[in-house]
Amino acid sequence: MSKPPGLFDLAFPDSPDETLERSHSAGFNYRLAGVDEAGRGPWAGPVATAAVILDFDNLPAGLNDSKKLTEAKREHLFDEICASAHVSVATASPALIDRLNIRAATLSAMRRAVNGLAVPPEMVLVDGRDVPPGLSQPGQNLIKGDGRCLAIAAASIVAKVLRDRMMVRLDTLAPGYGFAAHKGYGVPAHQEALLKLGPSPHHRISFRPVREAAER
Repeated sequence: MSKPPGLFDLAFPDSPDETLERSHSAGFNYRLAGVDEAGRGPWAGPVATAAVILDFDNLPAGLNDSKKLTEAKREHLFDEICASAHVSVATASPALIDRLNIRAATLSAMRRAVNGLAVPPEMVLVDGRDVPPGLSQPGQNLIKGDGRCLAIAAASIVAKVLRDRMMVRLDTLAPGYGFAAHKGYGVPAHQEALLKLGPSPHHRISFRPVREAAER
């Protein structure tokens, strides 16, 4: 079962340290998984999550928090991560988000991403404040982990690229909202389209701006 943070959690510095993380991974038979998500804040589209077990003998150069990378760099690293590491992804749909709430839906997707890894991890590191309940492995949360842990950084890149691609696809299925440009976030152009067109099936009705638009 997963565990809450404790006194003996793995230590990580404020920026990635490949040597330290390799040592941590070796202690778990090189089955140390990083987990992250993309898309908790947007008004529309899914939350995407990823779990990644890195091969420290074949490590992509330039791994970092996806928010600190250009789109071109993320796309390049996405391909390298998928070619060199064990990767699993899972999403939470707007319907699931509305039914469970955004936190629970995100944790559910994270757990499914971990369970989908072809090589079961022996330890799971999760960006943020929560460890998904129901893991069969020990888990540790890591605040700002995507900028401190290479495995979480890799997961953040995979989740971000996957979700961006999904939002570009949704833009063709629900034109007029500008999903390809703003990826579902609550920018003024999205607010204007939402008030004009009303919510689409891809919107999160449980989010107040969407709910208010639906009630107009």
